[in-house]
Amino acid sequence: MKEERVGAMDFQEIRTERHDDVIVIRFDRPQVRNCIGPRTAAELVEAFTQFRDDPSLRVAVITGTGPDAFCSGADLKATKELLPANAAEMAEHAEGRRPGYLGPTRWTDIYKPIIAAVNGAALAGGLEWACFADIRIAEEHATFGVTCRRWNIGLADGGTVRLPRVVGYARAMELILTGRVVDAAEALRIGLVTEVVPKEQSLPRAIELARTLAKLPQAAMRTDKESVVRGYGLPVDEALRLEADCFNRLIGSPDMVEGIRRFRDRDHPDLRRERKD
Repeated sequence: MKEERVGAMDFQEIRTERHDDVIVIRFDRPQVRNCIGPRTAAELVEAFTQFRDDPSLRVAVITGTGPDAFCSGADLKATKELLPANAAEMAEHAEGRRPGYLGPTRWTDIYKPIIAAVNGAALAGGLEWACFADIRIAEEHATFGVTCRRWNIGLADGGTVRLPRVVGYARAMELILTGRVVDAAEALRIGLVTEVVPKEQSLPRAIELARTLAKLPQAAMRTDKESVVRGYGLPVDEALRLEADCFNRLIGSPDMVEGIRRFRDRDHPDLRRERKD
């Protein structure tokens, strides 16, 4: 693995590893089950800003350090620093003019693919981080839950919005209201994760998938993700207009022209390999 710092900040509570056009962003506080404090949140904002804005990066993988936790949510010993100090900061948070308390999970404008390699417990804000990803791959010992329920702490960084989109309204409400912890097998059954792998295999599998996505043409992938993210929950006619707008941006673009040429000429990588064989 090539480990590389992303951005100007001297990262202390996350780590980044770049694999060509794939970036791994890792929660790196295993001594506290990878919970997120104010510095962690700031570093995550910087890393994901770089991912979003750097054209050489195509896919991000998020994971945790160590075998026990993907992310256990907020560092409750640092709540004073994490939470807004006054009404003005609360308003900025509510209006989307500042990142979430735990980093950028409230952002909705990253249309590059994000994969979560869930290497252990994904609890409370950690579950919100897992739901921030487009695809979740869990290790067989991973667990998921809105465990902040028992401490009378609500979800603030996308959990009540994204979890229902992932597993559906009824299942999400049951998990949110009870705070019940589910294992990887149940998470797979209810659609919270797409794949379960043996211990220590989530990151290699996520990188393998990320490299596959990075090799695909990117423009249509990103407009399709944008259409899904922005259109989910809209009335059908509005969502269809949004989909058309996203698609129409591709018409006549060099990417789409080249894709049509390759289709017409049967210029496909699989066919090239078959011809060589």
